[in-house]
This record gives sequence, C-alpha cells and structure tokens, in this order.
Amino acid sequence: MSGEEVSVTLYEDGPLLIRGDFVLRGQDGTPIDPGRATVALCRCGKSGLKPFCDGTHKLVGFEAPGA
Repeated sequence: MSGEEVSVTLYEDGPLLIRGDFVLRGQDGTPIDPGRATVALCRCGKSGLKPFCDGTHKLVGFEAPGA
C-alpha cells in the first residue's frame, strides 16, 4: 500500500467512489482485490459485479434522497 489518504465520495443517485490506500473486505473478512486504487461501490443493489458498480443504477432509476 502506498500510504495515500483514503477518500470516499458519495455520488448523488450513484455509487460510492473510494480512492487511496484502502483494504476492501468481504463479509467473512477476506480481502477483496479490486485491481485498482480507485473503486466505485454499488449502492443500488442491482449491479452484476457486486460489490462494484456496473452502472445499473442508471437503468433502474436508483434514487438516494438526501445523499
């Protein structure tokens, strides 16, 4: 890991974008290799690439009021 500060950006009606020196873990604690230093995590629950965003939120009209 590079030691880069982690930032999390919430996109309106879209994913969470995570940048920096982070470790992503599955429910059982096993690390998930995202293959990159920036990832978009699904919030709509409809992605075919969970936990990653695949853009499906646009197709299903996902809305996150107040986000």
